[in-house]
Amino acid sequence: MLDLNFIRENPDQVKTALRDLNTDAPIDEILELDRQRREILKEVEALRQERNAGSKAIGQLMREGKKAEAEAKKEEMSSLGDKISELDETLRQVEADLLDKQLYVPNMPGPGVPVGPDEHHNVEIRRWGEPPNFDFAPKPHWDLGEALGIIDFERGVKISGTRFYLFKGAGAALHRALTNFFIDVGVREHGYTEIYPPFMVREQAMIGAAHLPKFRENMYHDAEEDYWFIGTAEVPLTNIFTDEILEADQLPIRYLSHTPCFRREKMSAGRDVRGIKRVHQFEKVEMYHYTLPEDSYNHLEEIVANAEDLCQRLKLPYRVVQMCTGDLGFAAAKKFDIEAWVPGENGQGEWMEISSCSNVLDFQARRANLRFRRERGAKPEFLHTLNGSGLPPGRLMIAVMENYQQADGSIVVPEVLRGYMGGLEVIG
Repeated sequence: MLDLNFIRENPDQVKTALRDLNTDAPIDEILELDRQRREILKEVEALRQERNAGSKAIGQLMREGKKAEAEAKKEEMSSLGDKISELDETLRQVEADLLDKQLYVPNMPGPGVPVGPDEHHNVEIRRWGEPPNFDFAPKPHWDLGEALGIIDFERGVKISGTRFYLFKGAGAALHRALTNFFIDVGVREHGYTEIYPPFMVREQAMIGAAHLPKFRENMYHDAEEDYWFIGTAEVPLTNIFTDEILEADQLPIRYLSHTPCFRREKMSAGRDVRGIKRVHQFEKVEMYHYTLPEDSYNHLEEIVANAEDLCQRLKLPYRVVQMCTGDLGFAAAKKFDIEAWVPGENGQGEWMEISSCSNVLDFQARRANLRFRRERGAKPEFLHTLNGSGLPPGRLMIAVMENYQQADGSIVVPEVLRGYMGGLEVIG
């Protein structure tokens, strides 16, 4: 959530940023509600001062034996109290409406973010590795998986409907191997503390992570218990320290979490309908950092480097792309995507996003009330949060299967995963 003072003092800057982000938000309504709120507060404060003065006057009149005048003054103060109560209720309504509209305002682009209306204006930063040269036509993962009997789309759909599937045998083992590899490297070498969080959260947790109210239509919700199923571990990780004040020497905090993720994929209707690229249920290993404000951009580079390290150990060709304003998303101030080369897609290969790494500054901290204190007695400040995929095993299944495929339809298991798969070298 943006600082209301920033919106009030820089409305033109905010509106310009919204145009760059290729989105909209009710800035004029927010400014008007803010004006009303401040006027009501001013009026209520004046009435309370008048009431306090009246109470003192009543006491003085009683001491002077002027009971009739004191009773008249009491009637006057009672009427004043009713007026204050009415204004307090109006204030609550105005503040609730103001907060609701603030929740729809996206984060502002950070320094150096390229301006552009859509994904075609993203900027490639670097590449690593070379796409494989096959002496045969590479197949997409859905053909490879069905032929090898390691992905069963038909029975997944029979059980749950479209965009569901089964991993079988070596397919399930490969998915598990990727997951464990990502967790082990993250915890043992990248310095993360592993967290096993709830997969269902309260509505306020979704608001704190900036997933509600904006993306309500893409989420699964249990109306009876009022639980929201997470679309990423970012949601519970954001809210671990809600309403707490950390000490500066506790920061940075680095968490890593492996969770299932549930998304309706309404926004991707008609896109990537084959295979396991866009599905309603998947898993992801998520990196999450809490940092001092002045350190957060350095931590963004660290998160990207960690995700790249995993790709390099798997010897997968990839590129790092910086998101332009129109493709930045709702919460990020600066974001980098890592895209792996998948040679079997679209008959000619394509770059597929496997990790998004974002610095959201204090955007989530303001919504979830995440604060720290620089020293004893200092005023609490909002900390900064960052998140990045590290990595999603399902997406990496696609990249591994398609890059490591052989002419006979078999798949070579990457060396770093063989220990997780009982020494298996080839899925055939």
